Amino acid sequence: MVFVAALNHKTLFVNVNPSTTTLHELKHFIHGSSGVPVSLQRLFLSQSFQLQAQMDSALLSDIGVRTNSTLTLHVPFYGGTQTPSVPKPRLDFLNSKPPPNYVAGLGRGATGFTTRSDIGPARAAPDLPDRSATTIGGAAPVAAGRGRGKPGEEEEDEEGDDKGYDENQKFDEFEGNDVGLFASAEYDEDDKEADAVWEAIDKRMDSRRKDRREARLKEEIEKYRASNPKITEQFADLKRKLYTVSAQEWDNIPEIGDYSLRNKKKRFESFVPVPDTLLEKARQEQEHVTALDPKSRAASGTETPSSQTPVTDLTAVGEGRGTVLSLKLDRLSDSVSGLTVVDPKGYLTDLKSMKITSDAEISDIKKARLLLKSVTQTNPKHPPGWIAAARLEEVAGKIQMARQLIQRGCEECPNNEDVWLEACRLASPDEAKAVIAKGVKSIPNSVKLWLQAAKLERDDSMKSKVLRRGLENIPDSVRLWKAVVELASEEEARVLLHRAVECCPLHVELWLALARLETYDNAKRVLNRARLKLTKEPAIWITAAKLEEANGNTSMVGKIIERGIRALQREGLVIDREAWMKEAEAAERAGSVATCQAIISNTIGIGVEDEDRKRTWVADAEECKKRGSIETARAIYAHALTVFLTKKSIWLKAAQLEKSHGTRESLDALLRKAVTYRPQAEVLWLMGAKEKWLAGDVPAARAILQEAYAAIPNSEEIWLAAFKLEFENNEPERARMLLAKARERGGTERVWMKSAIVERELGNIDEERRLLDEGLKGFPSFFKLWLMLGQLEERLGHLEKAKDAYDSGLKHCPNCIPLWLSLANLEEKMSGLSKARAVLTMARKKNTQNPELWLAAVRTELKHGNKKEADNLMAKALQACPNSGILWAASIEMVPRPQRKTKSTDAFKKCDHDPHVIAAVAKLFWHDRKVDKARTWLNRAVTLAPDIGDFWALYYKFELQHGSEENQKDVIRRCVAAEPKHGEKWQAIAKAVENSHQPIEAILKKVVVVLGKEESAAENSKHQ
Repeated sequence: MVFVAALNHKTLFVNVNPSTTTLHELKHFIHGSSGVPVSLQRLFLSQSFQLQAQMDSALLSDIGVRTNSTLTLHVPFYGGTQTPSVPKPRLDFLNSKPPPNYVAGLGRGATGFTTRSDIGPARAAPDLPDRSATTIGGAAPVAAGRGRGKPGEEEEDEEGDDKGYDENQKFDEFEGNDVGLFASAEYDEDDKEADAVWEAIDKRMDSRRKDRREARLKEEIEKYRASNPKITEQFADLKRKLYTVSAQEWDNIPEIGDYSLRNKKKRFESFVPVPDTLLEKARQEQEHVTALDPKSRAASGTETPSSQTPVTDLTAVGEGRGTVLSLKLDRLSDSVSGLTVVDPKGYLTDLKSMKITSDAEISDIKKARLLLKSVTQTNPKHPPGWIAAARLEEVAGKIQMARQLIQRGCEECPNNEDVWLEACRLASPDEAKAVIAKGVKSIPNSVKLWLQAAKLERDDSMKSKVLRRGLENIPDSVRLWKAVVELASEEEARVLLHRAVECCPLHVELWLALARLETYDNAKRVLNRARLKLTKEPAIWITAAKLEEANGNTSMVGKIIERGIRALQREGLVIDREAWMKEAEAAERAGSVATCQAIISNTIGIGVEDEDRKRTWVADAEECKKRGSIETARAIYAHALTVFLTKKSIWLKAAQLEKSHGTRESLDALLRKAVTYRPQAEVLWLMGAKEKWLAGDVPAARAILQEAYAAIPNSEEIWLAAFKLEFENNEPERARMLLAKARERGGTERVWMKSAIVERELGNIDEERRLLDEGLKGFPSFFKLWLMLGQLEERLGHLEKAKDAYDSGLKHCPNCIPLWLSLANLEEKMSGLSKARAVLTMARKKNTQNPELWLAAVRTELKHGNKKEADNLMAKALQACPNSGILWAASIEMVPRPQRKTKSTDAFKKCDHDPHVIAAVAKLFWHDRKVDKARTWLNRAVTLAPDIGDFWALYYKFELQHGSEENQKDVIRRCVAAEPKHGEKWQAIAKAVENSHQPIEAILKKVVVVLGKEESAAENSKHQ
């Protein structure tokens, strides 16, 4: 960038590169920016240096123009004959420093004042050059800088002279002239704090965008890996199948040699007959000579003729090699344990387990040996140096050297227990006892050495003897007392513990162990003594409570825990709520339920704000329930219910806990107590009645519902529960009377629907139609009444009336999918495919993105053999509803078998946790005879959607085919507990009139039969 100062006191900046731009091109840029013709431009780099026209073809950098240099533009006036003159420089005294205390105009009576120009701009001005010696045509030396041009040349900007600095000297493209505004200011603590604040803000903003950035980066990486897979990924499926290859097949695989022509060289082989002399020489070399030749005999065998070469005896060489090898084996025979590492008879087998040391490792060992030798010599009293040196020799295989080094370490550092322990470890078993004996003599107060000495003994009595010798030297060692007590009998342990608590009175485990071994009265005395010694130990109070509970004094448990907490608080101990809850769970696991309850009731509220109590206590109970601490969770709910007597949610959670882990009696007692405090809670009454009904006590269930009706007279839920109780127990007249009363009292649409269901069960068609008509008059927007009316007419064969019922229902409920599906099925029966197709098309227009309508259209086309049209519809359906599990499951079953794996992969990318897709994948495994995988995936499906009965039927059908009788019973039990109510096949069979009172197990088996028939029909259609 180059700056151009014009006569109108304005500065132009031209964005050009001086290294690539000529002067002529610069003039054209100036012409475009200012409008001054090229022929009238006179450019000056300084007052005395004008850029002549002959320089137009030269680069700007060649004539002294640099980046951020300032040029002066003059325009000549050709009105007269006078030539343009160079601007005169300012007078010298204007640039000189004024005398001290000089005030302008003071001699003529003017008053001195200060203006902004005297102060200067709000930034530090550069040092001005001294122009007192400047002459016209001469150049004063100036400092090279931004916007100053070549060093040693003057600036010619008059405006800059007036201001005393160059306004473009600190110009920046991004920040303008404000860059370096505070460059001369000091960087103080306020600036440091401000920078820290802004840096924290930047980090915070960056962290907010971090998740999106990482997700985008992960997506790009996955996309790149999907488009550019590695060779290992491409052959991953083939590599997985390699485990099926047998050993014989592996052996039969031919070796692949190098058949490339590049590495092959043509060999020209020639065969010539071998001369007899060569064969004779070879025979003589291999011959074993056992006698002297005639020349040697002539010399009496004492000298070898000079012309004869000595014969090598290969047998002697072999024997010599065996001798050397045996010596090496003997050298390696000793080890740390005193046993031989190498078996002389089977040394080849043992050599395979030896570590082959490379040259690099040998070099490292030598360096480490030299370094550690320096350490031990310069500081022989440093125990880690001796230990490291010994271990290095051990790694190098020189066990004797390691023992010698550690022995020297014991002599140099006799008071360090680590050195003695290392010496004991390296010594052979026979010498280890002697080494450790020297160690305990040198350091008789070392607990580690006494424990190591006890480990070396094989007999328990000798171990106990060694430990007691150790206790004579260290009577306050808890570890030694524990070790000796573990080896003693119960009676001896009691005596030892009495002595142990005297020597170590501040160790709570010894007191508690003694209390467990004593009788009830003696244990109480022991705990009282322990409480006096350890005033801040909660375990003593908890053990006392467990002791009372174990002896049947449950009334004292709560008092002991309460007194203990008060005593601990008096001692200044902070009661940690979480720690006490863990103690309660531990007490529950130990079987002390009363202690657990007492701990919870006395500590659960400590440190919890009043407004947070309900939420915190419920969360604590749920966490305990997850961990299996049922009694602790029950105690938390019991305490919460004493505080929140009228909170229905807590009563419900406590009831659910009792239902899952309690008995029927405990649940009934809890619900009785709940309805006493919350008589307006319908769900509590209904839960109690249902439990009585499931237990087989129908009169008790009736009594509970009567009490509930008395407490809540206008509750529709209680009316319907009473109806269901009578209806399920084959009391239709009672059920009809209850519903009649409910209708008289202004029942909702559900009452009318239940009334019609009762009449349908009893076969009263006219009464059913009347109830439906009356119900639709009062509730025309309730689609189930329209659906029941249409189904009634359809059962009677009145198809036109059924169609009118469905049409009327759709006018009131245009978004009801079951009505559209029922109308489409009816039109298919009456008018064929085209009419059904039209109904489904209209339904999809009014209910866009509904997967059930798309699936119905696809199945309709498949039913009539239009496979291509069905595929097109399925493609459109997946575009409209890309996350629909039922559509993806149907598409997996529609594609040919080789493509189902790929289709299931696509389905999982869109909806990986959908139970329909999981069930479809389970069918694939089932058909491929992968029984374990199919069972796992079917279990996932029923776990994700236990309310869909079709999955339970599929699971049961699978177990009938591949499972055991125990697995079949387990599926039935889980299905009955789940009480499924949905599913395409399940609803059609469960709501049939003939199956109205059938149990869940019977309906499950009927659905399995229907699935089997559909599968057989599908197989037959494929073969046809």
